[in-house]
Amino acid sequence: MQPYLKETGTVGPLDRVDVDTDQIIPKQFLKRIERTGFGPFAFFDWRYKEDGTPNPEFELNRPGYENATVLVAGRNFGCGSSREHAPWALEDMGFRTIIAPSFADIFFNNCFQNGMLPVILREETVKDILDRAKERPGYQLTVDLEDQTVSDEEGVIASFEVDEFRKHCLLKGLDSVGLTLQHEGDITSFERGRSALLPNAKESVHA
Repeated sequence: MQPYLKETGTVGPLDRVDVDTDQIIPKQFLKRIERTGFGPFAFFDWRYKEDGTPNPEFELNRPGYENATVLVAGRNFGCGSSREHAPWALEDMGFRTIIAPSFADIFFNNCFQNGMLPVILREETVKDILDRAKERPGYQLTVDLEDQTVSDEEGVIASFEVDEFRKHCLLKGLDSVGLTLQHEGDITSFERGRSALLPNAKESVHA
């Protein structure tokens, strides 16, 4: 997992509340067995017209937001089902940071497990960022995980809270597997010593 330290990127404004996981990645695309390649299908029903061409009315399709890496949305983002494909799709679409007034708990946890940073800011602060991004396509934010701040070229906009353990994991690029592998030496030593502690399968059969 790629470490998250300090990210600067264009803001993609999604001024909608209660964006659920079926809207983020519709169920017909969950048949894929890989964890990658979901980006083209993110927000599919909003992003494309019935003939498959880009929908110019969808916020993130408008000029200036093509390479956005900071998604800013309304409250209760990621509600609905617990599908982990939602953060996979957003990450594959290019987003590393999601800012909203609130998140659904399971989606919030899944973001950290997939190297993305969900940032909770006050609703009026989020509205201010959305307004700036809509008025000035290409508007950028810097999100500093170490200092726990969100800023633009004019200075710090807000500070945010983050669990210390989750912060550590993101800064080091550690998911659950990575955390386990930090103890690889101890695990290997334990496995080598098992035969001295437990009877092997052959001895168990003859007992």
